[in-house]
Amino acid sequence: MNLSCIIIDDEPDAVDLMELLIKQSTTWVLKAKCYDALEALAFLKMNQVDFIFLDINMPKLTGMELATLLPPRTKIVFTTAYSEYAVESYSFQTIDYLLKPITLKRFLASVEKIEQHFLKPGPEYLPNAEQCPEFFFVKSGKTLRKILLKDILYFEGEKDYVRLATGQEQMLIYRRLKDVEEQLTSPFMRVHNSYIINYEQLSKIEDNHIYIADKRIPVSEKFRERFMEVINKNKF
Repeated sequence: MNLSCIIIDDEPDAVDLMELLIKQSTTWVLKAKCYDALEALAFLKMNQVDFIFLDINMPKLTGMELATLLPPRTKIVFTTAYSEYAVESYSFQTIDYLLKPITLKRFLASVEKIEQHFLKPGPEYLPNAEQCPEFFFVKSGKTLRKILLKDILYFEGEKDYVRLATGQEQMLIYRRLKDVEEQLTSPFMRVHNSYIINYEQLSKIEDNHIYIADKRIPVSEKFRERFMEVINKNKF
């Protein structure tokens, strides 16, 4: 696929490696190599590209700071040695997040992902379209409590129990989180080995964590990509 891109990175060795990977593995046109954010901004004002490879840890302006100055539809592949910015990166039009040192195997996987992104869209990932029941019953002592699914904030696994949290209360259910997950569909999704969230209840995403009410919940690498695909479908 004939795509155009630029590399923005203050490390010459990293730029050379990325250039070599592009030349050996793709038919893309590398329009420029920029060694700082200001140079990249000047180039992008006068030139159009399909996407950019963007390092995060750079002097003068970081990659994250540069991303806020770019046109909102600019497609970005972040290249960085720091995993902690992964979730924050998807607040932009991020196609992929490559951790340094970038291997050939990981780069080839990214090539496929990038080219798929620019193909005519096919069916995209969406949570299960089947609707959950509007409520279910939870046993509490000798009582069965009716819980509305829309009121649930998250489920937290605790060994053989699951903590169910709503805006008003928390209760323990004698179930495994995996068993709970199998009964749920949209808008619930797994974001961590210990958490299932109602993503309609989240208020913000920051530093690989999401916030629901006053709860800070980690997003693990295992579930991050699927989670961000859902978020990106509802992002301006």
